[in-house]
Amino acid sequence: MQSATVVVEGYLSGTRVDTFLSRHLRSYTSWRIHRLVRAGQVTVNGSVATPDQRVFTGEVVAVTLLEPPDNLMPAEKIAFEILFEDQWLLIVNKPAGLIIHPTGKDPSGTLTNAVQYHLDRQSDYPGQRKPGIVHRLDRETSGVVAIAKDHLSLRLLSIEFQRERIAKSYIALVEGVVTDDEATIDLPIGRSRGESSALMTCRGDALDAKPSKTCYEVIERYPQHTLICAKPRTGRLHQIRVHLATIGHPVVGDPFYGMCGELKPDRAVDDPPISRFIRRQALHAAEIAFTHPRTSQWQTFSAPLPSDMEQAIYATKMR
Repeated sequence: MQSATVVVEGYLSGTRVDTFLSRHLRSYTSWRIHRLVRAGQVTVNGSVATPDQRVFTGEVVAVTLLEPPDNLMPAEKIAFEILFEDQWLLIVNKPAGLIIHPTGKDPSGTLTNAVQYHLDRQSDYPGQRKPGIVHRLDRETSGVVAIAKDHLSLRLLSIEFQRERIAKSYIALVEGVVTDDEATIDLPIGRSRGESSALMTCRGDALDAKPSKTCYEVIERYPQHTLICAKPRTGRLHQIRVHLATIGHPVVGDPFYGMCGELKPDRAVDDPPISRFIRRQALHAAEIAFTHPRTSQWQTFSAPLPSDMEQAIYATKMR
């Protein structure tokens, strides 16, 4: 039989005891936590809690977990590279082809399933910790991803993302020779109309368009391509891919966004010589930097270029 003890933080002061516990024990549904309270399995400062009791800063809440978690993320043994880890954060280098979170089409085999397995090995019982996904990368985009290991770190890091206090850098190999050494793309992004409504666009008829800004600088120019560093200042879906395509320099191998932001009619890769080396969009999340949610120190995490992008870059130089 397992138990858990948690001290009430200031931002949760005044919440009901079952609501408080459900924030920390995220693998348990609020209904299951409420049932444990009613069964007398929860105490506040040593006294049995009542179902409507509220908790306040500094109080010690203990719960006996008579039942197993009912909201478990399936754990799967999938290899992934860890760039950094402490008791609050896990920074990983996501390979291309691995999606972040389960979906209806992909209910398993994701990074979240892999991280759950990793966290379960660090815990006394499955589901004690649950991966806190605060941002995502497209399936075919490789690179650095930050994951919170506890509720408070997840909350604080999510706030930093919402306030756009996160610095991110991407390396992209794009079509054509980019003229400006550096520039800012400041174009609203919204959902595309019609059959491609799952995709994004900068067109004037976009649905629910929001302000979007991407800064970029040229790293190196090649005869028919350019290697750039892109730094998104906002966090829209497919932002870098859409912005670069809109200015006439789509990411090499992008299956959806073509020249000047027009949606491609199919998933064909346009550049056969380059496609021998990279079978996906040539976009890599190279770096992320933010204030650590618990230590308050500014930290930077980097992921090296994967071999397929290195080979594609080399191939462009040889053309």
